[in-house]
Amino acid sequence: MKQLASLIVLFLFLGNAGAARQPAGSTPGSKGAATGDRKPAADAQQPDNSTATSSQSAGGTAGQSSPDNTVKVRVELVNVLATVTDRKNHLVLNLNKDDLQVLENNQPQQIRFFSRETDLPLRVGLLIDCSNSIRERLRFEQEAAVEFLGEALRPGKDQAFVVGFDVEPQLLQDYTDDTDKLSSAIRGIQAGGGTGLYDAIYFACKQKMLIFPPPEPYLRRVMIIISDGQDNESEHTREEALSMAQRAEVTIFAISTSQGGSSAGTGPNSRGDKVLTRLAQETGGRAFFPFEASDLSANFQEIARELRSQYSLGYVSTNPSHDGTFRAIRIESRDKNLRVRTKAGYFAPTS
Repeated sequence: MKQLASLIVLFLFLGNAGAARQPAGSTPGSKGAATGDRKPAADAQQPDNSTATSSQSAGGTAGQSSPDNTVKVRVELVNVLATVTDRKNHLVLNLNKDDLQVLENNQPQQIRFFSRETDLPLRVGLLIDCSNSIRERLRFEQEAAVEFLGEALRPGKDQAFVVGFDVEPQLLQDYTDDTDKLSSAIRGIQAGGGTGLYDAIYFACKQKMLIFPPPEPYLRRVMIIISDGQDNESEHTREEALSMAQRAEVTIFAISTSQGGSSAGTGPNSRGDKVLTRLAQETGGRAFFPFEASDLSANFQEIARELRSQYSLGYVSTNPSHDGTFRAIRIESRDKNLRVRTKAGYFAPTS
């Protein structure tokens, strides 16, 4: 009996010692956080989406309560850049959030973020047609482009790259804020060959301007095309090039090199000019049709002025579906005398 009693006492002692080594707050058989099975606390605070600027990127996280209890919230912020002009085509710079209304597929959206004369970083892709068709005007194009980059780029904040294209596109200078490097690349372009405009747009958008998840802070992506708009070499179609530009959230400005453009800059008069007009309109940009090669500098100055005068808006779509469809965007001014120019829409996320 004494031996049996001793065994019972020893068993109880070992059991109590094991319980003492159990981590505080856990129960036998529970799994630690490393297994990924721990659920967030029921009272974890949800983020206020009206101020959750960190949730702009697709699939981003917000509302972190502690290292062990993280609430992940998907908030797809749709970023839109807009240019507002009056009836005389003068830029309007004094509007507030309440002066504009955003519609997606004709459904009103709540503007969550709004800024005037946006100071967002700029990424510029300069696409220069160097086919035989622009040989006579190439020098004017080169010098106007060099002047523009020197005026528009802010060192340490903005960057640009240069693509020359004839039969196929060539990256002549990658992203940099060094205007000397950009100028050297532009001045080194020589004319010759056919024209692969759509391939150049597709290449530049996909390889250099398509950023996923969206960057924070948001980057304005602008493509400036100097071309006659004629394409006789591309493997990609015009619609494929446009779709890639829309997916990359690129605003296209086009300067036509065809002879005898519209003096008012409001109407193209050739098939190539119509292509340039559509590319610009669908992405929220603008097409220019200078009469003389010497007018190119003035066109570039207008682009630079517009880039300093845009409005930046952000909203969370009322349609939460991740269906990959194209959604039309329209921005209206409550003052009917004003005209708002913005991109035609965007592609919804797929996951």
